[in-house]
Amino acid sequence: MKKWKKLRSEKGENLRIANVRFDTWENPRNGVELKATVLEMTDWVNIVALTPEGKILVVKQFRLGIESVTTETPAGVMEVGEKPQVAAIRELVEETGYTTDDWTYLGWVEPNPAFQDNRCHQFLAENVIRTQDVNQDDGEDVEFCEMTLEEVKEEIKAGRMRNSLALLTLSRIFEIWK
Repeated sequence: MKKWKKLRSEKGENLRIANVRFDTWENPRNGVELKATVLEMTDWVNIVALTPEGKILVVKQFRLGIESVTTETPAGVMEVGEKPQVAAIRELVEETGYTTDDWTYLGWVEPNPAFQDNRCHQFLAENVIRTQDVNQDDGEDVEFCEMTLEEVKEEIKAGRMRNSLALLTLSRIFEIWK
């Protein structure tokens, strides 16, 4: 398959969580031009955090996009210049107050390469313990709890846990546990 040729790129609006860019591409198959919207976004992190007892930390929060409360794994946006593991450590503390020195990098995925340019870095944090209070920013209202693997599976089956990146990160852990 041939790579498409980028003909031009225009900056769009800054939307706080993303910058908009409009790229015009030429389809190599037929020469047709296509104007595409791209969201320039910072990278994200997603964490499966396990207590010494083998429980999984989950967070519950209201999500504006779907106007509903979700159950997810701890996650967040990386700050400019921040390394993925540093962001994962920061996000875990901010959302749950749990810490650990036992981190495993699981790799990264492209959240939606059709129109986003960022990556989501995935981590396993083992032997997490509560060492401090949560430190949520003004735009967060997060509750957390510990769940057994069976309870997490029930959240998934019941449709309360549908965040694709959380599910993908969990699936990598489920593979480890087989």
